[in-house]
Amino acid sequence: MVEMCVAGIALDAASRSPIVLLRDPNGRRQVPIWIDQSQAQNILAGMGDHQPPRPLSHDLMANLMAVGGVQLERVIIHTIEDNTFRAVLKLTDNEGEPSELDCRPSDAIALALRTGSGIWMLEEVVAEASIPVDAEADAEDQEDFRRFLDQVSPAELIRNVRRAQQEGYGESGGGTDPPPTVPGMGPAGPAGSGPKPSGPDGVPS
Repeated sequence: MVEMCVAGIALDAASRSPIVLLRDPNGRRQVPIWIDQSQAQNILAGMGDHQPPRPLSHDLMANLMAVGGVQLERVIIHTIEDNTFRAVLKLTDNEGEPSELDCRPSDAIALALRTGSGIWMLEEVVAEASIPVDAEADAEDQEDFRRFLDQVSPAELIRNVRRAQQEGYGESGGGTDPPPTVPGMGPAGPAGSGPKPSGPDGVPS
């Protein structure tokens, strides 16, 4: 397995859909996961950016775990099924008993950021879904997304999420839209080489 770090959030230039970028320890490969705007805000809040005035659902979840003596040991993104990443939470209770919960990768990442837990990915998933790192383009993409968040209203945010779901960018994936373009990377990958994402928590297929 490969321990990944959250490199940031980029904004797809064509669809205006956010992408969370997970990067390997060597900084040579990163895995883009298409998410929706509410998931992006949860992840940004976990990174310390764009703090909301009231706790978000993942803040509450992390607080409940702490009160109940449950520790998140790590999250593992282990599979790609139907063009969608799959993840699990590895937990231990206050008596040290381990347990495992199925989880969307976007939720797992948001929770891991709040609890300081490791984000791991199976090597075969990294090999299948990763793209080369372009640090300069990444910085521009992340700044573009921050500007987008500053400009969008809550009502518009809700409309964008609903429209994305109607266009096939839902949790189950599917979508038949043309490949989105990630700023600095071309249509869903370097030089336009990659195919389109399936939707939130989606992988280019």
